[in-house]
Amino acid sequence: MGKISRRSFIKGSLAAAGALSVSAAPLPASAKGIGPGELATMLDIGKCIGCGACVEACRDSNAHKFPEPDKPFPKMYPPRVKTADWSDKRDIDDRLTPYNWLFIQYADVEIDGEQTTITVPRRCMHCTNPPCADLCPFGAARKLKNGITRIHPDICLGGAKCKLVCPWDIPERQTGVGPYLQVLPNFAGNGVMFKCDRCYDLIEQGELPACIEACPEDVQTIGPRDEIIAAAYARAKEINGYVYGDKENGGTNTIYVSPVPFDVLNEALEKGPGMPHMAPVPDSMANADTLAKAMILAPIAGLAAGFIKFTGGAKPSSQSNKEES
Repeated sequence: MGKISRRSFIKGSLAAAGALSVSAAPLPASAKGIGPGELATMLDIGKCIGCGACVEACRDSNAHKFPEPDKPFPKMYPPRVKTADWSDKRDIDDRLTPYNWLFIQYADVEIDGEQTTITVPRRCMHCTNPPCADLCPFGAARKLKNGITRIHPDICLGGAKCKLVCPWDIPERQTGVGPYLQVLPNFAGNGVMFKCDRCYDLIEQGELPACIEACPEDVQTIGPRDEIIAAAYARAKEINGYVYGDKENGGTNTIYVSPVPFDVLNEALEKGPGMPHMAPVPDSMANADTLAKAMILAPIAGLAAGFIKFTGGAKPSSQSNKEES
């Protein structure tokens, strides 16, 4: 399949239901003028040079969404939930934080007998059936029809269930922001969870996500998910490579193509807090009991939104990212 290049991602529009409509060239006839459906991105990491342009572009483009916490933080009772404050560490760019939604991982591997450093842009995987969205008790995390999973900061109470159920531990908390400050700040909540939102606001305007626009090596390709999956396997066949993300956790909208096996790559990656793995991931939402639990929790979202509105329309403190669901 042809890719959506930086210059050929033509202005599109969102349908009333929130589905993205884009025109792009060159694409097969089946993809031209696409209607409702999920967009995915393919990251050909063999092309990545680790320049960090994507990281810088992400930070610049999303700076208006970053948290501005009120201090001192409310004292929590009981104090079992620890505060998470990244506001004085905003320059950290070698892991995921509330102020850094994309970073570069490094892996020293052997390719054709030569030691090579592979660089891997990492962010939210945007699962096709995201447990963070299905299991958030307040509906703060939601999946859009175009395949983007967002956390709404005007609803999130920072409970971190999204991080607990995420197979890659992606979301990160910032204390001192969000509606919990107006809703029992000493007893409930502890901030807001943050992660990549795939520049949903740019995509709504028919523009590319900032990381793709800034990349000098065309590492990422964006398009309809079925086309991206086909392109990923075609590229893997071309380079005798491997694909990650099409099956992990039941499927994601972030598809990696690597010149080395992902078990080898995962072994070589530095991992830890804010540094996701690349190991195989079973479908966490395949269990019927889990799905039933998600369905039971879903109505709470409406109650939470109503309660927040009743208490005065609480907004994220000092934030300018007011948005529609």
